[in-house]
Amino acid sequence: MLTLFKQIFTWWNHQTLGTRLHTFFKGKFIGKDEYGNKYYESKNGRRWVIYNGEVDSTKIPNEWFSWIHFTKNKIEKVQDQKKFSWQKSHKPNLTGTDKAYHPKKSENENKKYRSWKE
Repeated sequence: MLTLFKQIFTWWNHQTLGTRLHTFFKGKFIGKDEYGNKYYESKNGRRWVIYNGEVDSTKIPNEWFSWIHFTKNKIEKVQDQKKFSWQKSHKPNLTGTDKAYHPKKSENENKKYRSWKE
């Protein structure tokens, strides 16, 4: 019962009831990425994603980002893409979480500077 209640009133948890109905009646399943996000397209060309977990647009990997934004009309296969040793796997935006990036403090951070207008 709680899941149904959350689907009706909250858009940030997976999908709402309206999105589920729209996807069921008008959506064609295109594919799924390695993070569990599902991608759909309607007959008139509209594209959308159903996120696995919390809704966050930074969870879309590069392979699907170009498809969802119409920069390419084909889905790039992960196996077909050449990965270099220096490339890292996709991470969502972690700002505001415990895993957010914080640069190390430099030794000059506490240095006091004089204004040039003195």
